[in-house]
Amino acid sequence: MSDDAVIEVVAVPEERRYEILVDGARAGHAEYVRKGGLVIFTHTEIDPAFEGQGIGSKLARGSLDAVRAEGAPVVPLCPFIAGYVEKHPEYDDLVDHECLDFLERRAAG
Repeated sequence: MSDDAVIEVVAVPEERRYEILVDGARAGHAEYVRKGGLVIFTHTEIDPAFEGQGIGSKLARGSLDAVRAEGAPVVPLCPFIAGYVEKHPEYDDLVDHECLDFLERRAAG
């Protein structure tokens, strides 16, 4: 990827995901489910050709910024999105911690 590459994160609601485009080519996506006003991130994937270039972080940031603009709370079940929020506490206010804690306790058995 060149330093002057055009990078954008776009919403693709019909596929329930945000995509990251690099010079118009899809480089990855973050999948979500909407339930009860929540945006539940379930999976993030970056094309191997774009790994190690910070594309995943740009996707996470762009997706979270888009959800913030909507005013919707987030439940980061996807380990990548959860890790991004953990490393960037400025997004912690988006997280519905009560719902996240409940789902994590339920998954633990």
